[in-house]
Amino acid sequence: MKIAQAFDTLAGPDIDVEFVAYDGSKGGRVGSDVRMEVRSPRAISALLSAPGQLGVARAYINGDLEVSGDLYTAFDRLANAAVRDVPLHEKATLARAFAPFLLSRPAPPPEEVHHKGGRHSRRRDAEVISHHYDVSNTFYEWVLGPTMAYTCAVFPTSDATLEQAQEEKFDLVCRKLGLQPEMRVLDVGCGWGGFAMHAARHYGVDVIAVTLSEQQAAWGQRAVEAAGLGDQIDIRFSDYRAVPEGGFDRIASIGLTEHIGKRNYASYFGFLRSRLVDGGRLLNHCITRTDPTQRTYTRNGFINRYIFPDGELVHVGVLVDAMERQSLEVQHEENLRMHYALTLGHWLDNLEAHWQAAVAEVGLRKARVWRLYLAASKWGFMRNRIQLHQVLSTRTGTDGGAAFPLRLSL
Repeated sequence: MKIAQAFDTLAGPDIDVEFVAYDGSKGGRVGSDVRMEVRSPRAISALLSAPGQLGVARAYINGDLEVSGDLYTAFDRLANAAVRDVPLHEKATLARAFAPFLLSRPAPPPEEVHHKGGRHSRRRDAEVISHHYDVSNTFYEWVLGPTMAYTCAVFPTSDATLEQAQEEKFDLVCRKLGLQPEMRVLDVGCGWGGFAMHAARHYGVDVIAVTLSEQQAAWGQRAVEAAGLGDQIDIRFSDYRAVPEGGFDRIASIGLTEHIGKRNYASYFGFLRSRLVDGGRLLNHCITRTDPTQRTYTRNGFINRYIFPDGELVHVGVLVDAMERQSLEVQHEENLRMHYALTLGHWLDNLEAHWQAAVAEVGLRKARVWRLYLAASKWGFMRNRIQLHQVLSTRTGTDGGAAFPLRLSL
């Protein structure tokens, strides 16, 4: 059996993807604007030895599987293709044809990680954060753009630029937090310092900002000094758990909770509450799962092996419950799912616009990891597999006083 015959057997004749293989066979819809090419037997071995997203990722990252055309469109068409209920005799034919490929288990790309030690120990957390964020500040400048914001933007209009949308996100967080001049703000998981600089510049607050990425901290510190905000902002290369100060009026956690781990939510939200004054506000901004019955952590998934080792996503209801259990009264919640889909589209466009330079900076395999990651994530948000929620809470006083308006005005 030819490789393309197997593809047609499994996917059916109606899928709008052209399929070609190293054995000269062709299948799918010839002339489609999306073309999938299996370039070597190693791709088949990778797909069979790790069925699902991990096998596809390994084959793609190594260049044994190539996709021509828009990668997001390819994801959408392949995901929507109903795998046929293959008759028993055809299953037997497929098994005989592909049995030889099971004898070979190709080594995964070197970009695949297997960290040792206990999940979410301080040492391992530092290692996994470094794995993803200490890639190259230059690379991130190309992908993220001038704001260097690596979290969901908020688009005031669908045709707004990425920079306008990121500034709107920073300002939305400031407005939800109700920032006032001379307030003390803690920014945990601060990235390159974009929110801290926006809050200090436009709202006159003082910010302590922490990140576990050494490269982020160094970049942010230089940016703060260049902006003349050194007297207001202290960016630290530090675990949030090492912050000794307390008495903060406001805390922002933008894109950190995904790295915390569900079992650590009690200590995480408890720590943040302990750093707030009574009546203080915490805004938690993070990716969530849509389906509360799904596993929150997939050790052998593409994201955990290549992008966010130890990353864990829960349903927003789990987050709300965890916050309330630590006496953080939830006052407002907002789903920004479609804004993240738009954000990822811009990042993907930026990567493609700088493709050759990106390959020279981080290597071809790492660049392909990012192309796959951004396209797959965009698909996940567009198809409502994952969401992005901002949850605003207060440290309500023992007397029930929340220091919060009857309705949040934005």
